[in-house]
Amino acid sequence: MVAGDNHNHTQGGSELKFRLTKEEKSWAFYDWANSAYSIIITTAVFPLFYKAAATNAGVSATDSTAYLGYTISIFTFILALLAPVLGTIADYRGMKKKFFTAFFILGTGATAALAFIPSDNWLMLLVVYTFAALGSTGANVFYDSFLTDVSTSERMNRVSAFGYGIGYIGSTIPFILSITIILLSQSGVLPLSVTNASRAAFLITAVWWLLFSVPMFRHVHQIHFIEPEPKPVVQAFKRLGNTFREIRKYRGLFLFLLAYFFYIDGVGTIISMSTAYGSDLGIDTNSLLIVLFVTQVIAAPFAVIYGRLADRYGTKQILYVGIAVYTFVCIYAYSMDSVADFWVLAMLVGTSQGGIQALSRSYFGRLVPKENSNEFFGFYNIFGKFASIMGPLLVGVTAQMTGNTNAGVFSLVILFIIGGIILYFVPNPSRYEPVPETP
Repeated sequence: MVAGDNHNHTQGGSELKFRLTKEEKSWAFYDWANSAYSIIITTAVFPLFYKAAATNAGVSATDSTAYLGYTISIFTFILALLAPVLGTIADYRGMKKKFFTAFFILGTGATAALAFIPSDNWLMLLVVYTFAALGSTGANVFYDSFLTDVSTSERMNRVSAFGYGIGYIGSTIPFILSITIILLSQSGVLPLSVTNASRAAFLITAVWWLLFSVPMFRHVHQIHFIEPEPKPVVQAFKRLGNTFREIRKYRGLFLFLLAYFFYIDGVGTIISMSTAYGSDLGIDTNSLLIVLFVTQVIAAPFAVIYGRLADRYGTKQILYVGIAVYTFVCIYAYSMDSVADFWVLAMLVGTSQGGIQALSRSYFGRLVPKENSNEFFGFYNIFGKFASIMGPLLVGVTAQMTGNTNAGVFSLVILFIIGGIILYFVPNPSRYEPVPETP
């Protein structure tokens, strides 16, 4: 059921003149808000803070890394259990914003709480990090599905790409501020300990995330929904079961999820393990942070460019461009032996990481039945999360068997090839509509 459509479309010559609506801008701005969490908490500051806390408490480097890995597995598993069920319930009128808000409060609250945990209590850090990660990733399930409410199928590529683009830009501002505070405290310019400087970074992240989410809460509303039913939880499980039983009706959608599972695994593995590759080449921590920052800057305009190219040449075709770039990255990595090589790879990744993720989100959004978007975006996020398991395992096993980290990176080629082959069989969204459920 659709409550209404408030999107205005104007024509400029023979082409659609693209101007974001208030709803589309407000939705995209949440990427600006939430991306601070991704770079500061997930990637840069928190892992270093936690490792230092664990080391000071007498935990070995191997054990502390393992405990962090276990924590990530735990919250991924919890979200995997919750996302489809909560997503199915959220498809009822008025429920999507409520679930988004609940996870948002959990994420921002736990992120701020990280700043008040004693620096030697590494276990409590991991517990609170679990809640922060659940809040962030859980809110993203509902945020992604709101794309079907704020935009139309023909506009989703650019809107999704715009979100990723400003997300990369937005993440650099609190990142620079946080790193500056930490570096100045290290050099004695600021009268702060490095520990307190890191805590300041956690508070900066929470405040940034909270402040710039206001447009999302004010202007983004659920317009695609199904009417509430008695016993909504029971009905949600029935609808979920019905989706699995009648999976043939959604063949194209699930084929895309399968393709996405493979190629996004390769993308995520390269992103998450990039600092390890750099360390193996002897690049120091500060230089790695600079490379990470430059990669974010490069990714912002290229995410938008991918959206424009997809509108002109087709989403699937530009997804193949991204897959091809990553395939070349894996091949090039096999002979990587210098800092210059690492910079080349980082810039190549920057050109495609935002684009391939943005277009995957919009392509999926065009395939799903709009009134069940939460249910299906629950699957989308699960496939993305579980995809982070196979790639690192493939890299680790190959690297150990060959004694060569570069060979481990090269092995990821197989994931992009498999994903590209499956993607070939996914129907074009403009010609594909899921068969509605029979009453």
